[in-house]
Amino acid sequence: MALIWAVKKQLLLLLAFWLVNFVPSSQGKGNFYEFRYPFIKRASSFPSVSSSSSSGHNNGYDYIVVGGGTAGCPLAATLSKNFNVLVLERGGVPFSNANVSFLQNFHIALADTSPTSASQPFVSTDGVINTRARVLGGGSCINAGFYTRASTRFIKRVGWDAKIVNESYPWIEKQIVHQPKLEPWQVAIRDSLLSVGVSPFNGFTYDHVYGTKVGGTIYDRFGRRHTSAELLSSGNPQKLTVLVYATVQKIVFDISGKKPRAVGVIFKDEKGNQHQALLADKPQSEVILSTGAIGSPQMLLLSGIGPKADLQKLKIPVVLDNKFVGKGMADNPMNAVFVPSSKPEKQTLIETVGITKMGVYIEGSSGFSQSKDSIQCHHGIMSAEIGQLSTIPPKQRTPEAIQAYIRSKKNLPHEAFRGGFILEKIASPLSKGDLSLVNTNVDDNPSVTFNYFSHPYDLQRCVDGIRMATKVVQSEHFTNYTKCDRQTAEKVLDMSVKANVNLIPKHTNDTKSLEQFCKDTVITIWHYHGGCHVGTVVSPEHKVLGVDRVRVVDGSTFSESPGTNPQATVMMMGRYFGVKIVRERLGTAAGFKLLYSGTNKLRNGVENIVDKPLAKDVVVVKRIRIRIIAIKIVIEQEE
Repeated sequence: MALIWAVKKQLLLLLAFWLVNFVPSSQGKGNFYEFRYPFIKRASSFPSVSSSSSSGHNNGYDYIVVGGGTAGCPLAATLSKNFNVLVLERGGVPFSNANVSFLQNFHIALADTSPTSASQPFVSTDGVINTRARVLGGGSCINAGFYTRASTRFIKRVGWDAKIVNESYPWIEKQIVHQPKLEPWQVAIRDSLLSVGVSPFNGFTYDHVYGTKVGGTIYDRFGRRHTSAELLSSGNPQKLTVLVYATVQKIVFDISGKKPRAVGVIFKDEKGNQHQALLADKPQSEVILSTGAIGSPQMLLLSGIGPKADLQKLKIPVVLDNKFVGKGMADNPMNAVFVPSSKPEKQTLIETVGITKMGVYIEGSSGFSQSKDSIQCHHGIMSAEIGQLSTIPPKQRTPEAIQAYIRSKKNLPHEAFRGGFILEKIASPLSKGDLSLVNTNVDDNPSVTFNYFSHPYDLQRCVDGIRMATKVVQSEHFTNYTKCDRQTAEKVLDMSVKANVNLIPKHTNDTKSLEQFCKDTVITIWHYHGGCHVGTVVSPEHKVLGVDRVRVVDGSTFSESPGTNPQATVMMMGRYFGVKIVRERLGTAAGFKLLYSGTNKLRNGVENIVDKPLAKDVVVVKRIRIRIIAIKIVIEQEE
């Protein structure tokens, strides 16, 4: 009986998944997501500057959110409950993109460097290959999916209201976060971490606690990714407009008063035509930047807010001289220790993590050399054709160079291409860099420097982390599971320093120095942050200092990356500031009501009915709630 119910349940889940995500609108036109997200439109549908002076909205928008990313989507959804919101996203939608949607294509999404890709690659001046999101949903569409909250210390340090924080995280989790089914590779990581002293085992938890734990994931049981873009379905479709392929070029300011005042933005659509979107003529209306740690300082600079001398060199009219815009950039440096296996491993992304008191995090992944499509991938550690241990840098991808490396990789144990890797990364790096414009083209990446390991404490922690990661690889839990002896593991480690995972010149004659190993093999985990720090660029409320009606809500305001992986906190941050802004304008009671509003499609529908002042509708709602609870109880009992 239980087996029959389980099969029925799986079929019902698949049917629901299909109906919600793939059934087109009743009109039978357009894209499949229009049924669920009728407010998402192409940027070219917006009136041009010459045909409209009111942004397509009679009185302008209460909020213009620049960037429909990890923070921008929950922020816009929250604000739209009470205000007219326009979201401008330079990328497309993630829903029909198989490279974004499915776990097995994770590395392909990163390797796709075409103009329409969900990821836009950039290389820091340090020589490390990196990427930034270019899609609705932002980094949640191209990351490894791991979900874990920030530490309580981080929340206190940034000065956020702990009560709203602790109510905002579950708002995210109930909609798109899942508990992973721990795969054997991840079990081996767990047991190995515990054996080398990363204890205690804290089980499955979202909390940031010392020891070894299993975290959440935005991949469901079918391996399908659920991104921040799906949080838009919690918004009010009557007050929310989302334009994709809308590339904002600058914020427009009125500088006639005592302080520069944002009045709107100029953006171009997918056809290259320009448009102007205007804010409502209200003191509380705002342009909110949520374009990430690269995009937000870049946008402020392009809009005339930044170091005066730098702006004048590029002939950008100076709105506000602020020498701190783009400063204090940081990235959590990561190094990989490769794990050979006697058999092909199943593809897994991060599920288990070791949180040490020395400020080093240990994670792991496996199986991404096995995909048939991997032969086309050449991006950092995700390359397969030229070895799981390397990639030829983009400017050196000549046929001769690739063939030369293919020949040299024959010296590597065959087992190296069947396994995975253990990742060690440094928390809260003290090494800092900066960001500056190369030109005034918003489509081009700015120049970014992270200065990896320029601070000796970061380098020392990396050495400690590499030693621990090596112990994990050589533990009996891994050698028993992979059926590879310690000698094979040591050979892979010795040769991995030669892997071209970055553009940094190698010192392969000094591989016994772990300090040099750290510098030679440093890669990114996409946790860059800074550039719009609180206190120098924005206020504690994240309002841009020195101007009116501009706010920044994303990781560019962080002085450290929260938790082991930041996406949970960045998504929560969007919800958090949405609630805070509503409270600022409508009072605490409105914010309290918003916090306890529905967190899924059914409950949202129920609330829409409750808002109607008809007693019979309230009765219907109560019956619906009873049925929902009953169904939930039956499912939980069967499980």
